[in-house]
Amino acid sequence: MTNTPCNSLDKIYNEMIVRVQVRQMDNDETIDRMQRNLYRARIRELTPRQAELLELHFGEGKTMRQIAREQGVAPSTVSRTIARAEDRLRRCLRYGF
Repeated sequence: MTNTPCNSLDKIYNEMIVRVQVRQMDNDETIDRMQRNLYRARIRELTPRQAELLELHFGEGKTMRQIAREQGVAPSTVSRTIARAEDRLRRCLRYGF
C-alpha cells in the first residue's frame, strides 16, 4: 500500500485513539483509587455525625435547611459540620491515605 495523505491521516488517527484509550485506563485507575481512599477516609476519619450529615446532604440531596429542621439544629451547625467533614476528607486525599 502506498503512503497517501489519507493513509497517513488514518495512521495518526489510530495512534491518537490508542493514546486516548491508555489515558482513559490511567484515569479509570486513578478514579478507582480515589474512590477507595475516600471510602476509607470517610470510615476512619469522620465522626459519625459528620458522616451522617454528608450522606444526607450529598447522598440524599437534602438541603442544609432540611437537614437542620430534621435534626433540630441551626442551619449554620449543619453547614459548619459538613464543611469540617469536607476539609478532613480533602486533607486525607491530599496527603494520600
